[in-house]
Amino acid sequence: MPQIDSLPSDAPKAIIAIEKADIAIAEHAAEVTDSRIVKALGAASDIADQPPLVAISLATVAIGLVARRPLIAIAGARMLATHALATGIKTVVKRSVDRTRPHVLAEEGRYLVRKGQERDSRYNSFPSGHTAGAVAIAEAAGRSFPRMAWPLRAWAATMAAIQIPRCAHYPSDIAAGALIGLGSDRAVRLAEKALTGLLRR
Repeated sequence: MPQIDSLPSDAPKAIIAIEKADIAIAEHAAEVTDSRIVKALGAASDIADQPPLVAISLATVAIGLVARRPLIAIAGARMLATHALATGIKTVVKRSVDRTRPHVLAEEGRYLVRKGQERDSRYNSFPSGHTAGAVAIAEAAGRSFPRMAWPLRAWAATMAAIQIPRCAHYPSDIAAGALIGLGSDRAVRLAEKALTGLLRR
């Protein structure tokens, strides 16, 4: 039997129900995580990790500057700002919550959630950084290139979804990461409007 150290019994029933569903889904995901297609998609999804997304954003700025295409340079700057904010928020939340990743449950039969104490990646499941970064980048780039908005969102959704069968994250980790990405984009939009207003005075 798995060793489950879950939320306290006085936690909201809806949250407990989500946690139970997460654990059940993770146990099923463990059955396919070693398949070739999941491993291949998982490796491909690493483009949504922090270093590649920062590199893509910087390259977008550079291309815009070199080609003298302000729209492209602005898109890159938006991507950098939104991703930086999402990364900052994600990091704060990860340090506040310890949650063992699904692969720990699958490989060691252990599940733990508690107030943040650990820095080990195995305890940093919540929230999904891949999802937060991918959603932030997709939303930021989509604002500059509206025709690409939905394809970019589909890409972000794919990057997020594959984290479940590869046993990197639980569904609620993905949802929290998506909210962080969306919230970061919204915050950068508001900051842009405020700055534009100040410059027009």
